[in-house]
Amino acid sequence: MISARLDLALAFVFIVLALAQAAEPLQLGSRLELMVDDYLIERLDGAAQFRLREPVPREIVLTLDAPWEGNGCNYVTVLQDGEAYRMYYRGHQMNLEGNKVVDAHPMVTCVAESKDGIAWTRPELGLVEFGGSTKNNILRMGELCHDFSPFVDANPACPREARYKAVAAAGWRKGLLAYQSPDGLHWSPMNGGKPIITQGAFDTQNITFWDAARGEYRAYVRDFREGLRDIRTATSKDFITWTEPVWLAYPGAAKEHLYTNQIKPYHRAPHIFIGFPTRYIDRGWSPAMEALPEPEHRRLRAKANPRYGTALTEGLLMISRDGLTFRRWTEAFLRPGLRLKDNWKYGDNYIAWHVVETRSHLPNSPNELSLYATEGYWTGDRVTIRRYTLRMDGFVSASATWSGGELRTKPFVFAGKSLVLNLSTSAAGTVKVELQDPSGKPLPGHALADCPDIFGDSLGYVVTWKGGSDLSALAGTPIRLRITLRDADLFALRFR
Repeated sequence: MISARLDLALAFVFIVLALAQAAEPLQLGSRLELMVDDYLIERLDGAAQFRLREPVPREIVLTLDAPWEGNGCNYVTVLQDGEAYRMYYRGHQMNLEGNKVVDAHPMVTCVAESKDGIAWTRPELGLVEFGGSTKNNILRMGELCHDFSPFVDANPACPREARYKAVAAAGWRKGLLAYQSPDGLHWSPMNGGKPIITQGAFDTQNITFWDAARGEYRAYVRDFREGLRDIRTATSKDFITWTEPVWLAYPGAAKEHLYTNQIKPYHRAPHIFIGFPTRYIDRGWSPAMEALPEPEHRRLRAKANPRYGTALTEGLLMISRDGLTFRRWTEAFLRPGLRLKDNWKYGDNYIAWHVVETRSHLPNSPNELSLYATEGYWTGDRVTIRRYTLRMDGFVSASATWSGGELRTKPFVFAGKSLVLNLSTSAAGTVKVELQDPSGKPLPGHALADCPDIFGDSLGYVVTWKGGSDLSALAGTPIRLRITLRDADLFALRFR
């Protein structure tokens, strides 16, 4: 009896603590908040909803057809270091001989360079001999080139000789090896050449990075869970000793195979992790499968393994604030698309790790985000890499049709003088903003009626009311936002 009462009392305490925590206002400060989840949003009303955006296909930036490259080129890393851009990828040529897959040459790790993220070249590095010559862009050769994923280490304590770091799989379930480099070109093993993480399958692109927002290194690796390809994560303070990898969680998402994970903090909002996992799905033979592009080659591949003919891959989007629990959209982020070749096969549409900023494809326009994806995998003797673009912060929007809708935020505390919106409306569309106290009562001078209609397309629209835009008197005070939308999209907001 006493035990039952104690349990009831403890349960009551936990409920009270949970309610108190829920009542605590969010601490926004002046950081950028993307409209990618319900962290800030309490509810959406009317026609307002979260809308997954679609990357816009642009030009082919590289055709990987050198003798040391081939139709198995994949696992692409794109990074920006200062004003320079680098792309790392696997060079690989797979040939079908009867019902067997035969490698035409050893796997290699290659590098390409760019000054703007749009025009790319392959430098002659002179580091590795291939076919009797070192005139190539090869960094490494051999089994450990299956996947090699570098990053620029922004850890303030990082020594210069380890400014670049990378990981590579030692083989199926053999572990993840660590490497360091002062310049991203000349690499040496770390940890005495011994694996730093051993729990996992590692048979895809495994990645690591420095998480500046949390002051730790983080790894995302492939493993199998209940027969499905899935993702584990681990953390480290020194890049050598790691926690035991744990499974990611995707509340509400369908259970499905995930190939690459492509997770990284978004550079404009590093408290938010953005991932582009590859969905793998085997649809089997059917009239629809037979009607897809390049059916002859699909049947040829199936001779080696049925799934090589009937499996398909495409890019997804997932978002997290703790690196462990992700909101993953089941709807595709990067579909194969309406094309006659190079897009509807197993191995196509792998999104590179990760997005970078580039100049706009339109004149007199602000920078945009570029991402890159593979096409033409395992078909002939080459793979192509296509660039795609998004508006800045444009992964997901809070949107409403002409019938109108609104969003209301949870209570929060901000720092700064003005509210800035990344938004887009039609010529007839409208956005309006109301400031409220935590109970939802409009603040004097900042009601909807005090906010002139907002319309246009801007990455940084400063909201004004009849009294102006200066909100410094409210900084540090809990408030809410009520934002109405009509034929409009809201991508992000911040106080500055």
